[in-house]
Amino acid sequence: MADPSSYRPKPGQIPDSPGVYKFRDEHRRVIYVGKAKSLRQRLANYFQDLAGLHPRTRTMVTTAASVEWTVVATEVEALQLEYSWIKEFDPRFNVKYRDDKSYPYLAVTLNEEFPRVQVMRGAKKKGVRYFGPYGHAWAIRETVDLMLRVFPVRTCSAGVFKNAARTGRPCLLGYIGKCSAPCVGRVTPEEHRELADDFCDFMAGRTGTYIRRLEKDMMAAAEEMEYERAARLRDDVEALKRAMEKSAVVLADATDADLIAVAEDELEAAVQIFHVRGGRVRGQRGWVTDKVEAVDTSGLVEHALQQLYGEETGDSVPKEVLVPALPEDPEAVSQWLAGRRGSQVSLRIPQRGDKKDLMVTVQRNAQQALGLHKTKRASDLTTRSRALEEIAGALGLDTAPLRIECFDISHLQGDDVVASMVVFEDGLARKSEYRRFQIKGFEGQDDVRSMHEVIGRRFRRYLQEKERTGEWEESPAPSGAVPAPETAVGNGDPFDNEPREDDGRPKRFAYPPQLVVVDGGQPQVAAAKRALDELGIDDIAVCGLAKRLEEVWLPDDDDPVVLPRSSEGLYLLQRVRDEAHRFAITYQRAKRAKRIRSSPLDAVSGLGETRKQALIKHFGSVKKLKQATIDEICEVPGIGRRTAESVAVALASTTPAAPAVNTATGEIIEEDDGGSTS
Repeated sequence: MADPSSYRPKPGQIPDSPGVYKFRDEHRRVIYVGKAKSLRQRLANYFQDLAGLHPRTRTMVTTAASVEWTVVATEVEALQLEYSWIKEFDPRFNVKYRDDKSYPYLAVTLNEEFPRVQVMRGAKKKGVRYFGPYGHAWAIRETVDLMLRVFPVRTCSAGVFKNAARTGRPCLLGYIGKCSAPCVGRVTPEEHRELADDFCDFMAGRTGTYIRRLEKDMMAAAEEMEYERAARLRDDVEALKRAMEKSAVVLADATDADLIAVAEDELEAAVQIFHVRGGRVRGQRGWVTDKVEAVDTSGLVEHALQQLYGEETGDSVPKEVLVPALPEDPEAVSQWLAGRRGSQVSLRIPQRGDKKDLMVTVQRNAQQALGLHKTKRASDLTTRSRALEEIAGALGLDTAPLRIECFDISHLQGDDVVASMVVFEDGLARKSEYRRFQIKGFEGQDDVRSMHEVIGRRFRRYLQEKERTGEWEESPAPSGAVPAPETAVGNGDPFDNEPREDDGRPKRFAYPPQLVVVDGGQPQVAAAKRALDELGIDDIAVCGLAKRLEEVWLPDDDDPVVLPRSSEGLYLLQRVRDEAHRFAITYQRAKRAKRIRSSPLDAVSGLGETRKQALIKHFGSVKKLKQATIDEICEVPGIGRRTAESVAVALASTTPAAPAVNTATGEIIEEDDGGSTS
């Protein structure tokens, strides 16, 4: 625990101007980012008597080992820089909202020649128009099915589209009138894009125009006694009205607003957002967060606004944002929102009328979300705490192992030998910390030797990080503890990059676990322990979990530790071991598949990926290329005679291989169909 006075800036050193500050811990990791109108006044609050600080603030300043700041010109710039640094450094003491689910969006890919309507999840992509989010994917599909009668936009995948264009036959939707079939040229790209634009306009809330236009066309068709066309237009109007009815009218027509409500207690907070477009609720989403910093409702609202609109531009930021409490500096936040939208944005608290009534509904949803989350988490926390305590008791550890790393070896009959490292923190998988290794010290199958190599490589990098950051300098390193940096061994290996400078970002191997778990019994555990001993590391516990009887093995013990089958500790160890096995076998299969898909062209020196693809595209397959003459190969653009001769020699020297088999379907993969050169 650090004393804040040890790193407190000298009087007069901190500028009295707007800026953003960072607290770092002893490992140089950024643990907190904040902004202030006056850096001098704000930072002075952190260095007062510890007894007067909020408990969470006290924990932060005693965890930190240094503070630094950056001066900016305005409070808006401070808001932007704070958001960027929180996204970049992921500080542990900043409020970070977590989506309580991955919400689906209705997306229109306007960045394609023929825009496609589809359901999308995850990160938003440039050039794609999004609507939502929706509570369920089926709600999107029902809406789209109704609207395709009027706006027959393409919904098929790229593969289906290309196949239809190749055969000249549209898919079923093209035959029943729910797709304009641009794949076979029924409409031009311009006409299809106009349909997609109309679809987007309707989804954005401009509904009245299309309804009135269709009704006018329907009446005109009836007067001209074109009754079939009039009936079709009538059905189109009904379809659009049913699509509109799926979103209840809650505010006056043409109102575009987001309503944000917060429910909180001393430890956690939940945020609910209703997206209202054209007076109708078009989407809803929710977040939850731990209150790891001393923050009030205004601060929670500001963090929510940053997360909600930090990556958005244009119409994705509405004209009006309604909140339960204004941020500390509402003018700066309003300017920031206006800059992202490109026009004025109203940020205010609803006082009366329909908007206040709707805010009550959003608030009720936030309260329910917080209650549900606490019910789930209470059970979760209790179970995980009990599991960690049981592991500590069974293995004789002084404290519960808050960070567990598990290693597994995977191969296929001695080929493509790889290893995995998975990380569990506080009983939960931390996938961003997973690593995978290629075994490079020897050839063949030897799980014990492979385990020794992987453990040694992982903890040598840990010692390198400690030495580089100057965490221990008082005594020389043990023999063999810090060798020269390892060389790159190919894609996916954690040693592909040199260590980075101290920038506050999480390092690859900088943090040691309290417990190392290996997949295996006594031999694997002994190998792992020997690797740690060789590096002079004696403060990390090691155990192994054998699959046969689910026995837990400890170094130098002749008998295993047997945990009860109902033990939460055993269940957690099994989950960790199974996750390491899954991660290892996934990597091993990927390497094997890549090796199987290799081409004889890979042996041709100087033949890059582009020219390989050009050869395959020209001849159709490696088999046909092998039958071609040197003069025929020279006809391919970019292929000279010397290269053509090298290609012919390389293909002539290959022997016919056994047919490849798709292990998922059992089908034989013909060479003519493959032609892969990856």
